[in-house]
Order: sequence, then C-alpha cells, then structure tokens
Amino acid sequence: MTGTKRPNASPRRPDGAALAVAAVLAAIAGVILWDASHLAALTAYSPVGPATVPYVVAFGLLFLAAWTVFEAIRGDFPSRDHQEFGPVIWIIGGLAAQMLLLKVAGFSIATGVLFAATAYAFGKRKIWISLPVGIVLCFVVWVVFARLLQLSLPAGPLERLVL
Repeated sequence: MTGTKRPNASPRRPDGAALAVAAVLAAIAGVILWDASHLAALTAYSPVGPATVPYVVAFGLLFLAAWTVFEAIRGDFPSRDHQEFGPVIWIIGGLAAQMLLLKVAGFSIATGVLFAATAYAFGKRKIWISLPVGIVLCFVVWVVFARLLQLSLPAGPLERLVL
C-alpha cells in the first residue's frame, strides 16, 4: 500500500518557508502602498501620475503573496535542497569587507576582496590566486567607469599609484 493515503492521515503542514516569503512580499507591498499614497497627494489633476506604477507594483506583489500563501497551504512547492550556510557566510563577509574597505583601500582592492571571498564560496580555495585576479579585474572596471565614463568611484592607493 505504498503511495496511498491513510483514511485518518493528518493533512500535510503548510510550507513555513513559503509562508515567510509571502509575508515578506506582503510587507514590501505595504511599504510601497504607503509611499505611493503620499505621492498621490502631489498630483490631483490627472488619474495617471507618479503613484500609478508603484500602485501596480504593490498590487502585483500582493497578488504574488496571496498566490504563495495558497500554494504553501496546498503544499505544492517542491522539496528544497539542504542549504549550505558556509558559502553564504563567505559572500556576506566579502560584502562587509568591501563596504569597510571601500573608502580606505579604494574600489579595486575592496572589490577584489569581495571577488576572492565569492570565489572561495563557490569552491575556488586558492585565495592567493583569486585575490590578485580579482583586484586586476576590478581595476580594469574602475578604469572603464572612472576614466572613460567619468563616473565617480572611490580611488585608493592602487588607483592613485597607477593613474
């Protein structure tokens, strides 16, 4: 009798992770609706104004939240793979290091550290190779954006030394 339901079997529990995603979607929609309500007061002469698109986005998010709740209660989401938290911690640590180093070390070095941490998270364990490669690639990006496109990116000792 495999694969059949027992007559007294309890229904499957709702998917907690999907319900959490639905709650986050609804919260984001609520913030957008609140902000859009303040935009609507700015222009009362036309039905289409700066609040129109935020309202559409918010109602779309509310629809997705309701759909997610419905699917979570039905139990239609596929089972998820086991989450590895080590790589996530490496990427978050790389982002934190980049934010802390950006003004002190400049764009190339700070983003190179992020590159190396992300490469480590994805399985490239040789940081002594990925760090200089990341710094060189990020320096090329800095040159393109800061020099060719004239955008303002933080310059550090490496950028000042070379250019």
